[in-house]
Amino acid sequence: MLKWLIACAALALVACSESVTDTNTQNPESANSGWSINPGGDLNGFFECLEAEGATLISAHRGGPRRGFPENAIETMAAVLQEIPAIIEIDVATSADGVLYLLHDDTLDRTTTGTGEGNALSWSEIRKLKLKDENGRATGFSPSRFAKTLAWAKHRTILQIDFKRSTRYSDVAREIHRQKAEDRVILIAYSVGSAAKLHRLMPDAMISISLNSQSTLNRAVAAGIPDNRILGFTGTDDPNPRLFSILNGRDVEVIFGTLGGRDSIDETIARSGYGALYAEIAADGADIIATDRPIAAYAALAKAGRAVTNDVCGVTKG
Repeated sequence: MLKWLIACAALALVACSESVTDTNTQNPESANSGWSINPGGDLNGFFECLEAEGATLISAHRGGPRRGFPENAIETMAAVLQEIPAIIEIDVATSADGVLYLLHDDTLDRTTTGTGEGNALSWSEIRKLKLKDENGRATGFSPSRFAKTLAWAKHRTILQIDFKRSTRYSDVAREIHRQKAEDRVILIAYSVGSAAKLHRLMPDAMISISLNSQSTLNRAVAAGIPDNRILGFTGTDDPNPRLFSILNGRDVEVIFGTLGGRDSIDETIARSGYGALYAEIAADGADIIATDRPIAAYAALAKAGRAVTNDVCGVTKG
């Protein structure tokens, strides 16, 4: 583990834990309270506003799962937004009959009551399954169609879309265009080539590109993607303040990930109780922190005065 993380962990005297309510009853369609994010048709302007406010935004990885709330479920996303303002990262897969729906793995076994390849069943079969929470317990929630998720998110949050192997960019683009949602999604690309394809399909959408250097950004711009359509995902290992500064100077929002399993920064913070580390990453220049612990991360940012607050930049609390 990184020396600076170890040092931070050593400073921690009191462990902090994430307080949650174990409930399985929320109706996301009728919820009229909680937080909402509405970029008002200008997603880049929204991020510029937050930067001017000195606020770092939380991105809830796979929708923000926790006990009783499975990953990639609308109900889980609604539960997160009841507590904090956050953008939501989702995974889009495709059924055997071409329906776009939310699933992270290639197979159904880990996160649903089904078995086998996720693209081997029809949507009529998949919709009957139940989702499992992080402890492997079946919940009362079923897999969500992408179209329904995108419609639900309108005026509530921004969706970050990760494309699974079974899914074609063009199919996702068609649904985004149909719902006129280009200004409230972020498309995830792991290479400049993939980013260029996505930009050609959806030139008005913003794209998160894995960036570990200024030269990668230059290649993306040379491929025809404007700076103000790019967010730079800078990895999950070492925060790089120098790179963060370069990207912010080019009108590119910085995403840094604390997620990643047992050896992640999220898990190091959870074990040590040193939640202030989230605020330190924000102070280094991260505009968005992608995390498996969205509520705890937001609490740490709020304590340090770096969280998004009510009635700022289109963020409201009902």
